[in-house]
Amino acid sequence: MALSDLLYPDNPKRRQELINLHQELLNCMSTSFHATNELAGVLNEHLGCTIPHIQMRESSTVKENCDIIIQAMSEIQHQVQKIDSDMKEKLEPVLYQKLYDIKEPELEKIAIVQKIFNIALGEVTSTAGMVAMKVLGSGLITLTVCKLISLLAQIGASVLGGISITILGLGIEMILHAILGAVERNQLLEAVRSYEKHLAEFKGASEKYQHAIREVTSLVRQQVQ
Repeated sequence: MALSDLLYPDNPKRRQELINLHQELLNCMSTSFHATNELAGVLNEHLGCTIPHIQMRESSTVKENCDIIIQAMSEIQHQVQKIDSDMKEKLEPVLYQKLYDIKEPELEKIAIVQKIFNIALGEVTSTAGMVAMKVLGSGLITLTVCKLISLLAQIGASVLGGISITILGLGIEMILHAILGAVERNQLLEAVRSYEKHLAEFKGASEKYQHAIREVTSLVRQQVQ
């Protein structure tokens, strides 16, 4: 047993707690990578977007992986906003407003989008209209993605940012580098509090993000069947 553990016997428990929280964060990040790729795949296939596939890097830090997701989400925002701008330019103001009116029937919104797509791109599938309507009108891009980008940026800038995403790296870099038990204990408590705060917010936002993407992808599957 380390000298610091003898002086501060709660340290091993704090270490394990920190490792568990770290694993939860990695699970959320991994799910967000998968969901982002799923959304990008649908947008690429049906709306002609060119959003690259992303992959979690196990040899990199939490911040570096946050930056990878942020870049992909920002590209999604950029390409969807371009589609929205094209819609606004080609549609009469009244029709454009209908796309964002929650009281308007979805079938009517899809018909409006489909008409513009057929003019701009030639004959396209009805799935494209559904995907565009769902992405533009659901708040997926304007609300859900913006919230996740903000949280990921906060996590990257926090005490978590410089930690390797591997648990082994966490043990070496975060826990065992301090010699004095008092210093280590303070750092552990700070890290645990930071993890708990960011993880709670990130999990909630990530779940909303995944749910919104499932709505889009389920529409696509229904059309294919």
